[in-house]
Amino acid sequence: MNIKEAAERTGLPAKTIRYYETIGLIAPARQDNGYRDYSDTDTHTLAFLGRARSLGFSIEDCRALLALYDDRARSSAEVREIALGHLARIETKIAELEAMRDTLGGLVEACHGDARPDCPILADLASEKR
Repeated sequence: MNIKEAAERTGLPAKTIRYYETIGLIAPARQDNGYRDYSDTDTHTLAFLGRARSLGFSIEDCRALLALYDDRARSSAEVREIALGHLARIETKIAELEAMRDTLGGLVEACHGDARPDCPILADLASEKR
């Protein structure tokens, strides 16, 4: 199947599919005219990548997960280790976002939002503390 059909089947944009090929995550066959020829296996791999990326896994994590998926001698502990690392990064990001929300929420609450020029939001942004 061509890239348009592969994109429709997987829900991934053709540009993303080409990118995955460029970085070596997928290697579709080529027709005599040079066009890509995606197999069912290729579209399965693309769908796998799409799902992994939708969960926020990095490209390198995806590469490792694909290798483990293809390795019938793998241990689930290896897969779990990658997922745990990613989960820890998500938890860190959530904590950072919550801290940002709390800080900004406090600043918004302190700002009167009226015609006066005093604004705690701008004062905080201009401060040299970090």
